[in-house]
Amino acid sequence: MKLYFLGALLFICPFLVLGQRVHGTVNEANADKTGIIPITGANVYWAGNSQATSTDSLGRFSIPRRSDSNLLVISFVGYLNDTVKIGAESELQVVLRNDLSLKEVTIRGDASALDRLSPHQTEIITTKALAKAACCNLSESFETNASISVSYSDAVTGSKQIQMLGLSGTYIQTNVESIPNIRGLATTFGMNFIPGTWIQSIDIGKGTGSVVNGYESMTGQINVELQKPDTHEKLYLNAYANSFGRGELNLNLSHQINDKWSTGLLTHGSSLKNRMDQNGDGFLDLPLYQQFNGLNRWKYQGERLTAQFGLKALYEDRLGGQTNFQKSDKGSDQIYGFGAKINRYEFFSKTAVLFPDKPYQGLGLVINATLHDSKSYFGQTHYDGRQNSIYGNLVFQSIIGNTNHSYKAGLSYLLDDYNELYGPLRLNRQESVPGAFIEYSYSHLDKFLLVAGGRVDQHNLYGTQWTPRLHLKYDITPETILRASAGKGFRVANPLAEYYGNLVSSRSVVFKEAIQPEITWNYGASLTHELYLGDMKGSFILDFYRTDFDNQLVADMEDARYIQFYNLKGRSFANSFQAELNLTPVPRLDVKLAYRLFDVKQSLVDAEGNQQLTQRMMISRDRVLINAGYALPYDKWKFDATLQWNGKKRIPYLGEVHQGHSMDQSTWAPSFANINAQITRTFPKWDIYLGGENLGNFTQKSPISGADRPFSDGFDGGMAWGPVTGAMAYIGVRYKMIR
Repeated sequence: MKLYFLGALLFICPFLVLGQRVHGTVNEANADKTGIIPITGANVYWAGNSQATSTDSLGRFSIPRRSDSNLLVISFVGYLNDTVKIGAESELQVVLRNDLSLKEVTIRGDASALDRLSPHQTEIITTKALAKAACCNLSESFETNASISVSYSDAVTGSKQIQMLGLSGTYIQTNVESIPNIRGLATTFGMNFIPGTWIQSIDIGKGTGSVVNGYESMTGQINVELQKPDTHEKLYLNAYANSFGRGELNLNLSHQINDKWSTGLLTHGSSLKNRMDQNGDGFLDLPLYQQFNGLNRWKYQGERLTAQFGLKALYEDRLGGQTNFQKSDKGSDQIYGFGAKINRYEFFSKTAVLFPDKPYQGLGLVINATLHDSKSYFGQTHYDGRQNSIYGNLVFQSIIGNTNHSYKAGLSYLLDDYNELYGPLRLNRQESVPGAFIEYSYSHLDKFLLVAGGRVDQHNLYGTQWTPRLHLKYDITPETILRASAGKGFRVANPLAEYYGNLVSSRSVVFKEAIQPEITWNYGASLTHELYLGDMKGSFILDFYRTDFDNQLVADMEDARYIQFYNLKGRSFANSFQAELNLTPVPRLDVKLAYRLFDVKQSLVDAEGNQQLTQRMMISRDRVLINAGYALPYDKWKFDATLQWNGKKRIPYLGEVHQGHSMDQSTWAPSFANINAQITRTFPKWDIYLGGENLGNFTQKSPISGADRPFSDGFDGGMAWGPVTGAMAYIGVRYKMIR
């Protein structure tokens, strides 16, 4: 299969033909006309012709020229249509005006939508979708998304993990505004470090991502766009509280200094001080914690130069374990406690050089520096980790002849300095990785799009790495799109950070050999069809992806005494199939139905050295999602409900250990359903929302094995397969001040 993929790259590229296209962006002006913000989902079409497209999450569009029309129409509900006469220009910037004649028009857009222009299968989650739930942080932003699942990784630390295509979130490249962010030591709690109120949109792509952003994307990529300094919201305030005792307060501020400079401040504070033990096992169901998080950013917008830079700072303190554990008991052999203190600082800058006479050309430089320091303890065992990282990416883009042929090329550099100490075990390493990449794009008549790319990275520890990737998109009809992709991924695992929750146990950590990088090949295809049945509209999506591992970090927990880390011996693969139906059967009612099927297996080595291809643990084979949202006229009242059904999943047997064949002692966790709902009342400047999670009150019985003897063999808090807490209610309020 790898040879077929590389052969396709060599065969297709020489036979490309030429064409002409018009590109551009669609925006709306701020209330005081000092800045613009992109419009997602605006319609772009040629007058007198049915050929159309729509804008993506950044307001971008691309449409082929036509010989029968030179009038391009741009429209969006609640705005005046704009018609532009197209001459020789190929790049447009359109600013739509509010239709002031519509006194009570409600501007509505889809909560989530597929990016029609992207060669990747990309779903855009907008602020409308984020508002369907409390969305206190990024990990809670996927509640109504069918492609990503979120669950607790254990019953003590409160860390969460996501899954896509049947594999954990470590195989997803998670970026913040195209900067790799949740990686390394941040994989443990990183999803909690991005508050939901900071998020402008989330792009979720399946399969390997663009080589421009690095080599670590294996099963997909998530890109989070944060609120910009020139946003039309001068002030945004959110307050939240739930029945478990968790409280949050968010304040976002933005200021337009002049026509070129703007600045923004995003702040977040949250805490949980209530000790809760609903299942009576003597352990806190949720850790006590407090978090303070802030981001200050500046933006410059000129004719030939745009620049953004800023600083993030975070402090978090967690305390868990037995219900009577206090900080003064740290290190005790009588009362089991868990603690984690994290300090994280980031500096980022993004600079772009523009060419007004060549709008298709640009030069961009991204720089990011991160300091992550964490100090944890699990009973009497300490785990301290420190990561210093520097990331740089220089990208040049232009065309070859005309805008149907474009390319991006550049240089990157990544430096990771890790210092980890777990009990007597010390894991230190420094990775220095310079790289170069090129990515070619070809489009033809707005029907066919090819993106072929490759990068070479020189890793100081693991040598030269070659990463090829290919993405194809073909519009079979204006309503039906076929996509296909194939590519390689490469990453260096961080075992202790990635299996952090499993350290809450009496297991001994064993490295059976030096860990080598993980290498994958991912192949997939998707079919998207838009439905129009009278006044009812919708979409139907089918996709299948397969991930094959050349090497993988194996975390073998089939023997209840150990966590054994070793390199893959044999085979490891993940097959993922998803079918999703989105409908609007009546005005203001949105319905989503989705089914996912996972077949994920991995070779494990038993005590006698035999390989056994085994179902991967903690992954449900079948999953179903049903979401329904309804809004009354003018969105004054909004109602949303989500049901997620998770099929049974394999968990290791935690009883008496038998020599050899321990993996034959596996058992299965039962299936369960989870129901969440929210009601929102909107006012001109205020929103009040009331909701609940796990309304079926389902909880896992005895999520901690050996909870009555935490310092003895058999204690394990890392086998949580379902909700640890029961039904929860919350209430919140949002306030917006527009410029």
